[in-house]
Amino acid sequence: MGWSTREIAQLAGTTLRAVRHYHDIDLLAEPHRHANGYKQYGVDHLVRILRIRRLTDLGFSLSQIATMDDTDGHPEEALRALDAELAATIERLQRARLELGVILRRPTPAELPSGFAAADVVAEMPQADRSFVVVLTRVLGVETMRAWTDMLRKPITDPVAERFNTLPPDADEQTRAAVARDLAPYVRALEAEHPGAKITNAGTRYSARYVQQAVGKALAELYNPAQLDVLRRTNRLLTEPHH
Repeated sequence: MGWSTREIAQLAGTTLRAVRHYHDIDLLAEPHRHANGYKQYGVDHLVRILRIRRLTDLGFSLSQIATMDDTDGHPEEALRALDAELAATIERLQRARLELGVILRRPTPAELPSGFAAADVVAEMPQADRSFVVVLTRVLGVETMRAWTDMLRKPITDPVAERFNTLPPDADEQTRAAVARDLAPYVRALEAEHPGAKITNAGTRYSARYVQQAVGKALAELYNPAQLDVLRRTNRLLTEPHH
């Protein structure tokens, strides 16, 4: 006397659907059938189903189990490979938890490196500025980004920054010239305080041209025509002799 499909599933602690699926993918041999057509499962089937369940609980896929020798009670090579994979996963998850802890203590938008800037500073940054900084994190070297991190530790309080941020695209010549004139000394002071924040390809695998093009494309996409004109004017003023 053997067990029916329902009985073998119940005995193995699984479902009828699982047992049928094991048959469909050739993980479980078909049992003997009675003259009336009913399946008759034996102890070997029970052992096989329990083995499949045990290996899947450990993390093996059904396709991996299909390649294992059923006579090998402990597939050592496969188990060692899985152990190494689980160790790597645990290490990755531990690193993720550490980073999450930093983010929770000092919240930073997910697109920025953890702890890159103070949360209150990032919260006050216009979206264009924040997106521009994201681009910088992808093209600047470690030392340069460290200087940017230092610079972004405290909020910008100079009113000229707000004038630049709110500059409409159709701002007239006089307004643009005035904003550039007032912005230049502010930028000059920042450069003096954070000389390492100058945008270059130092410490990167990129050419100077590549960095300039990436930054230029980001500026053109993120800022309106009047703001771009102010930036050009400001740059010219910065290169002029300062008295």
